[in-house]
Amino acid sequence: MGGRVAEGLRAYRLIAGMWIRSTLAYRASFAMTVFGGLVVTGLDFVAILLMFSQVDVLGGYTLPEVALLYGLSATSFGCADLTIGSAYRLGTRVRDGTLDTLLVRPAPVLVQVAADRFALRRIGRVAQGALVLGYALTAVDVQWTPVKVLLVPMMVVCGGAIFAAVFVAGAAFQFVARDATEVQAAFTYGGQTLLQYPPTVFGKELVRGVTFLLPLAFVNWVPAAYLLGRPYPLGLPEGAAFAPPLVAVACCALAGLAWRAGLRSYRSTGS
Repeated sequence: MGGRVAEGLRAYRLIAGMWIRSTLAYRASFAMTVFGGLVVTGLDFVAILLMFSQVDVLGGYTLPEVALLYGLSATSFGCADLTIGSAYRLGTRVRDGTLDTLLVRPAPVLVQVAADRFALRRIGRVAQGALVLGYALTAVDVQWTPVKVLLVPMMVVCGGAIFAAVFVAGAAFQFVARDATEVQAAFTYGGQTLLQYPPTVFGKELVRGVTFLLPLAFVNWVPAAYLLGRPYPLGLPEGAAFAPPLVAVACCALAGLAWRAGLRSYRSTGS
């Protein structure tokens, strides 16, 4: 098992490295693309700033607290989008039959799909989220303890893993739907946008859905409640703040099973 993982990581490094070298062949174009992406994604936070120019709190949360939610979700999603975001193209490969070429190569198909056309420009999204997160951590009113300090990187890592699992599950769904890119985007990009705002501004049914059905709430809402000393969504127990690692493992395991089932059901375009 360890050997297969190492081989998969090596294949990912080689494929992604090829695309990175191709991208950096035009450094000025790459720099402008990254800067443009950083500015465009930053408009989301500008919208939040405009809201707070008219109100002091949003759903009971102050600007630094909302910035914390925004920074955590944007950074986590940016890491997942950078490393495995290319999986959204799987539907195109299924429809035109080019997935067949990946099946005959001596590397895991998921690794090839994730690393294909590796877009280093997406690092702009990670940088923008990290900048907002850095501001939030300095501005938010929190009594820092060693546990709370360690909770921040845990949220980023586990949040990235949860989003990555959603990307993989969405790709697996495209084996069946074949043209479900927008459906996948509704749960990935849409989920990230949802988490930018406090859970108190949404209806309870929606909060239940992203807590128990698609557990995106564990990316930032639940652990951030402990960090900020606020009530937990849906009255969850206090220990839920430290559940993101378990949730991330469970999501990745389920996404892996869905991927295997989808790959086994693939019959190419000629059948």
